[in-house]
Amino acid sequence: MNTVTTVSQALLDARRGKARVDGAALPSPDYRDALAIQEAVQRQIGRVAAFKVASGPDGQTVIAPIPASRTYRDAARVPVRDSLGVELEIGFEVLAPPGPAPMSDLVRVFRPRVVLELVDTRLTGAGHDPMLKLADMQINDGLVIGSTPNDWDGGDFGPVEARLVCGDRVVIDGNATVPGGSALANLALFCATVGSHCGGLRAGQVVITGSLSGLDYFPPGTDVTGSIVGLGAVRCRLG
Repeated sequence: MNTVTTVSQALLDARRGKARVDGAALPSPDYRDALAIQEAVQRQIGRVAAFKVASGPDGQTVIAPIPASRTYRDAARVPVRDSLGVELEIGFEVLAPPGPAPMSDLVRVFRPRVVLELVDTRLTGAGHDPMLKLADMQINDGLVIGSTPNDWDGGDFGPVEARLVCGDRVVIDGNATVPGGSALANLALFCATVGSHCGGLRAGQVVITGSLSGLDYFPPGTDVTGSIVGLGAVRCRLG
């Protein structure tokens, strides 16, 4: 079997069997292979509800789909295998078919939302292989979608006031900055890159723009509350 087939099957087995796979035993994909693996896995796990985006190494854009089956509304109870990573982020919901130039009509096409990215990996022993990490949906495990402001004028978000509390731990409470300094720049990067990947960008989906809080993991039973001044709030319970 080739790299795409081998890694895709291993990731699907890990999702279905709930046991992580030894990534050190897998072949290392290149960037194109990693995206092809995402496509192969996503075809088996269902509809895409959201995407994540980041600037990657060597000028390559990190993009990854987030499945509808692991996308939740505010105050949801989220199933957990053993622990989940939680990141507070700014997302952009797609309100209308984006067309060929979605950034040219921001307020019609998008609206910002407070979100929680849920993080887990299907692999062990592969933490130093960025392309295996990308193939594994950039270790995304899901998304919780929170509130949105009623009066967004299309302005950008860079530095914000953010708060994230997980259980009895205050993860962040104060100034935070979107990776790269601009949520809209990250959204534009995604729009310029995604093309038809995993079905492309569609109305009803959400694009998330990077962690404001860093990545920390929490066990089942953890109550999570997050907020961003001027945007709103989001919460969930793990497990």
